[in-house]
Amino acid sequence: MDETVTIAPLTRECGAVHELIGRLGERWTLAVALTLRNGPVRFNAIRRAVPGLSQQMLTRTLKTLERDGMVTRTVHPSVPPQVEYALTEIGHSLVKEGMRLGAWAQMHLPEIDVSRASYDSGPGGEI
Repeated sequence: MDETVTIAPLTRECGAVHELIGRLGERWTLAVALTLRNGPVRFNAIRRAVPGLSQQMLTRTLKTLERDGMVTRTVHPSVPPQVEYALTEIGHSLVKEGMRLGAWAQMHLPEIDVSRASYDSGPGGEI
């Protein structure tokens, strides 16, 4: 018997969640958020704390996090101006969940390594 499966179209809310999760999964998002977990940090200190992160990508990541309400930007009047970034309450909750995901990955990495090695040595070969 042939069954037809109907998939409901994505709702606006599902699309928004998908977009947000994609942004949170970008390469630098959690690294920057983790750098801010202990309090306000200046731009160059963030850049030094995250190896491989360019000035342009840090600027883009901070703007996105600020736009999403996860980071605040404070400009201190000085010459040159000093800018500090800090996590908001929602930013702290992101860090908490990111750390949980990291712990999960660390816990399961040995199993995943075994599975990858098995797959890579099989008829399917490496990806």
